[in-house]
Amino acid sequence: MNITIHTIPVRDALELRQRQPADAEEMFALTDRNRAYLRRWLPWVDHCQSPADTRKSIEASLRQAEEGTGFAVSIWHQGRIIGVTGYHELFKDNRIGHIGYWLGAEHAGKGLMTESVRALVDYGFRELGLNRQIIAAATGNLRSRAVAERLGFSLEGIAREAEWLYDHFVDHAVYALLRKDQPVAGHTP
Repeated sequence: MNITIHTIPVRDALELRQRQPADAEEMFALTDRNRAYLRRWLPWVDHCQSPADTRKSIEASLRQAEEGTGFAVSIWHQGRIIGVTGYHELFKDNRIGHIGYWLGAEHAGKGLMTESVRALVDYGFRELGLNRQIIAAATGNLRSRAVAERLGFSLEGIAREAEWLYDHFVDHAVYALLRKDQPVAGHTP
C-alpha cells in the first residue's frame, strides 16, 4: 500500500498536508520555539537539534507512507505549519491505525487539534479502510486525552509504564474508536 496524501481539508485556512523535506526549516523552527512545552510529553524532542534532524524525520515518514506502515501530515493554519498529526503505525491486515499528534503552544486551546484529528480519523476510515483507530496518551497529558474524548474515542484501559520519557516511565491511557462507533455525519459527539 503506497499512501500519497497531498491535502486533507479541515476547514477554511486549516488543512493537513503530507510532510515534505522542503518544510524542514519551518518545522524545526516550530519545534525549537516550543522545545520546553513539547518535551514534557514527547520523547523525541532532545534528538531534534537541527533542520537536518527534522528533514530525516520527514524522510522517514515518507518511507513509511511508501511502505503503507504509517504517515505524518503537517497541520497548516493560515498558511503556516502549526503542528503534526498522523499514524505512527498502520496495520493493514488488521485495519488498525495508531494516531499521534502535537501542536505548538501558541495554537493550543483553540480546537485546531481536535478539528485536525477529526479530519485524519475520517480519512482513515473512508480512504484507508481502517476499522479501529487508537490514541495513546500519557495519563497526565490531559490536553491530548481531551482530544480523544471529544472525538468519541472510548477509554479502553491504562498501559502501565508504556513509554520511557527521558528519565522516567509514564503510563498511557489507551483510547480506541471503531468504524461502527463513528458518529453520524454532521453530528459531533
